[in-house]
Parts: sequence; structure tokens; C-alpha cells
Amino acid sequence: MSVLGDLKVIAVHRDFRRLFSVRLVSQSGDGMFQVGLATLYFFSPESQTTAASVAAAFAVLLLPFTVVGPFAGVLLDRWRRRQVLLIGNLVRVGLAVTLAVILTTAGVGPAVYALTLVTLSINRFLLSALSAGLPHVVPRSQLLMANSVTPTLGAAAAGVGGALGLGLGRLVPDAVVLVGAAALFAAASALTVRLDKNQLGPDVILAPAELWQKAVDVGRGLVHGARYLVHERTPALALAAMAAHRLLFGAVFIASILIARNLLADPRDAGAGLAAFATILGASAAGFALAAVLTPIAHARITPVGWIITCLGIAAASQAALAISVARPVMLGAALLLGMAAQGAKIAVDTIVQGDTDDRYRGRAFALYDMLYNAAFVGAAALAAVALPDTGYSRAAFIGLAAGYVLTALGFRSGMARAHERRASRGAARSVGTLVSSSAPPAPDGA
Repeated sequence: MSVLGDLKVIAVHRDFRRLFSVRLVSQSGDGMFQVGLATLYFFSPESQTTAASVAAAFAVLLLPFTVVGPFAGVLLDRWRRRQVLLIGNLVRVGLAVTLAVILTTAGVGPAVYALTLVTLSINRFLLSALSAGLPHVVPRSQLLMANSVTPTLGAAAAGVGGALGLGLGRLVPDAVVLVGAAALFAAASALTVRLDKNQLGPDVILAPAELWQKAVDVGRGLVHGARYLVHERTPALALAAMAAHRLLFGAVFIASILIARNLLADPRDAGAGLAAFATILGASAAGFALAAVLTPIAHARITPVGWIITCLGIAAASQAALAISVARPVMLGAALLLGMAAQGAKIAVDTIVQGDTDDRYRGRAFALYDMLYNAAFVGAAALAAVALPDTGYSRAAFIGLAAGYVLTALGFRSGMARAHERRASRGAARSVGTLVSSSAPPAPDGA
């Protein structure tokens, strides 16, 4: 059934519609807020965009999803989730307006990074609260459908908010976009009032001691999950390949911002730089869509391991091309190839982690997956700050990125080959043990 068809089925529930409206408006504000920040950080006429400043901004943007994410659920078992949505959005109103004032009067500085970090950390809690509240507004039989529909359309709402932010930014000062996001946060908070204070749970409020113990259990569970993945080898290797891919992809992404701002457009024309970067993003998005078409076709002919290695090779080729030239057609072609390689490899990694991980550990495996996915981009920020000049382009840097993809492919292929040999030898040993056991003479009575 289509997303809209599924939505029609679950939208008959009044309280689901109320919670869903909060999500749509809140995530529209997210999209507008993030576009407003990105424009002010990177593409406002007064900003001095350097490799270090871009790297610092991306580290701030992604740290909440790396650090806060795994533990958000613990606090949501202590706090009323409806109140989290109500108060959290109100706090974001004040933070967004404060950021707009500071960015207009003083520019980007430590206070902006700190407030952005707080705002995005609150956003991580709000997304978790929206998901945790779903079982309280739809029947259990429709929960899977609701979990599929709401994040998809929520992400679409964020995209709409981002597009509105871009359009608004062409008509008014960029700081006004943040004020527009604040208005959407206020609307989301107001919509939350239609839900009863206790309606979204938790049904049982954890005591402080229980809360601490649960946080400790989360940490221990992640450690145990990591040990299991390393013992099984293949899912750990797949996650390592994904993290390396994400690290290199993030460095290219940051380089693309700088190149669009400084080389593909007049550095004094921030609007032209933003338009150039939007074109690069469009080419990358087309690559993501192409991966959705090509990956199933490839999986019918080669293994997921083979497809990951192929995607890493394609990514290496895209960076080798950029080492030769960063003319606009080359940039767009490289963005298309890299987007396809990134998404194609991710799909195959998902397949390996799902298939080679016991169900008892699968949830922890994907929690670790999310942490690595975002942490690798934070690492990419550090790499870009060191390796890239302020223009974003260095032939040596792109040769290094291409070499990084090649080395990742070779290491992944070698590691997976050894892991499969180890698994096969363990299977043979078990088979021999079973055969010896079954062929042994029966023990005498009374033995």
C-alpha cells in the first residue's frame, strides 16, 4: 500500500491526527531553522566561510544525534511526553529568536554554536517523543503502518520547511527565516495542547534511581551489542565500511560548500554560491534516487559485499575526477556518482547488518549504526578542517579521498573474505562434532 493509502487508514483516529499535526508543523520548523542557519553560516554576504568554520558548524549540527540520541528514550520514560512536546517547542521559540538577534548583531561566535547545540539537542528529544507517543494514539495492529508513514511524511515536511526557508531568504534578511522557524515552533506547541497531558505516556513514571539504572543499562547494552558485532565479524565490518564511507563523504560534502561559495561563484555573491551548492545537492539527490533503482538490479547479480565494493570503487572514481578538475559539469557528475555510491552502499550495509545479526541484538546494532553514522560526519569535519584550504579545493586532498575509498574497499574485501572463511570453518567443525556424536556407540546401561 502507498504512504498516502496507509495514511488514510490511520488518519481515522482523532488523536493520531492531532499528534501527526504536531509532527508536521514541528518538522517544517526544523527544516526552515536548519536552512536559515546554513544560509547564515555559509552563504550570507557578511560571513567569512573557512574550512575551520564550516567544520565547526557541522560538528555542532551532528553531535546531538551522536551523543543524545541513544539516551533520549531514557528521559522520555521519566517525563510526560506531551509536556516534552509542549515545553520543548516553546524553548525552541526563544532559542531561535535569540539566535536570529545574535547572528544579526554579532555574527557567528561561541554563543551561536552553544545555542545551536542546545536547540538541536531539544529537537532530538522531540523526535523521540513523537515516536514514543505513537502507541498511545493508534491501535497496536496499525503501529507498524504508523511507524512507516509518520517519519516519511515528517521528513517531507522538513523538506517543505527548508524550501520555504530558501524562498523566504531571497525576499527578506536571512535572520528573518529563523524568526519564521520560531513561529512554526510556537504553532507546534499550541497544537500540542489539544492532547491530554497524560495521553502520550509514560504509563509508569520512573523514579530517579530507576532512571539512572536504565541509563546505565543503555550504556551496557551498547557495549554488549558492540562486542557481539565484533565477534560475528561481518556486521562489524559492514558498519566499519559504512563509517569510513561516511567520513570521506562528509569531507567531500564540506569541500562542496566551500567550492560552491568560493570557486563556482564570485565569493562576494553569496546568493550565487548558494545556488551553485543547491545544484550540487540536486545532483547528489539524483544519485540517491538512482541507487534505489540500481541496487535491486545489482543484488540480483552480485552479493551485498560485492555491491559495497563496487560502490566504493565508483566513489573513488568520482574523487579522482575532481582531482583533475572542479569545473561545474565535473562537480555535478561527481556529485551524482558519489550520491549513488553512498546510498547504494548504505542499502547493502543495512542488508548485511539485518541478515547477520541475531534478533536479540538487532536493535542495539542499529543504535550503534546511527551513532557511527553521525560520529563519522563529525570526524569528517575534523578531517576537512585539517586537509582543506578555505577555497575547498586541493588536488592532493581529492587524491587522498580517492585513495581512502580504494583502501576502504580493499580492507573490506579482505576482512569479509577472512570472516566468511572463519564462519565456514566453524560450521564445518560443528558438522564434524555432530557426525562424531551421532556415530558413537550407545553408552552401556547404567553408564
